[in-house]
Amino acid sequence: MSRQRAVWAIVRKDVRAIGANLQVLLPMLVVPVMLGVLLPGGLVWAILRFGGSSGELQELLQLLERVPAGSLSGALSRLDDPSAQAAFLVANYLLAPFFLLIPLMAASTISADSFAGEKERGTLESLLFSPVSVGDLFLAKVLASFLPATALAWGTFLLTALTINGVAWPWMGRVFFPTPNWLPLMLLVIPLLALATIFLNVFVSARVATFQAAYQLGGVVVLPVLVLVAGNVTGLLFFSTAVISAIGAGLVMVDLVMLLLLRRYLDRAQLFESQVG
Repeated sequence: MSRQRAVWAIVRKDVRAIGANLQVLLPMLVVPVMLGVLLPGGLVWAILRFGGSSGELQELLQLLERVPAGSLSGALSRLDDPSAQAAFLVANYLLAPFFLLIPLMAASTISADSFAGEKERGTLESLLFSPVSVGDLFLAKVLASFLPATALAWGTFLLTALTINGVAWPWMGRVFFPTPNWLPLMLLVIPLLALATIFLNVFVSARVATFQAAYQLGGVVVLPVLVLVAGNVTGLLFFSTAVISAIGAGLVMVDLVMLLLLRRYLDRAQLFESQVG
């Protein structure tokens, strides 16, 4: 069997295993529904439906005063209704960092199962004795996590666009989501964040014995994203195209460093030792 066929055979096996494992599949379905459909659709509908009659929405509208000059402020100035301005701000900017949690959670769940799951199922030893190099084995594990996580994020983004524009149509009368700042987010930041999450979780998964241990240790990657969420919601950091591109550049460096660490510290002997331990 050629290297390419061996890699894709492992990828197909792992992708099929996702559908058969409820503890992997359930978080992958719940998080996109919550963050990609219910949260954005509910917020946009509530803002447009109730306008300024809610105290909480009044606090949200105050964020408009802290919007920096630029394309965002220009787009908001073309909307006469404050409620429409708030809905535009929430949909296109404030929800952006929440969307990062979708590929992060999916990639973390799948990649945590990469080696730890093999150990629990008793199938890792056969993989290590197979005529597949450790490099190809890691490549297969990364692809088996990266492809579903990225596809899930892009699919959820389509549902988000349909949901937001659908619930807002009676008031807005046009498609207003997404704006151009979502392009680098979806094509640059989402794949790079998924890779960083996968690299960390594959490294952890190869060193611990169970899926739960790998999932809990790998969950630390959510902390930087929560910082971005807090900064965006409080108005300290709006997800403009420049900010998103800067985050993408930082993730490139993180991915390169983690890839070098993986190549240096993980080998077949270490995987055998972690299985025995």
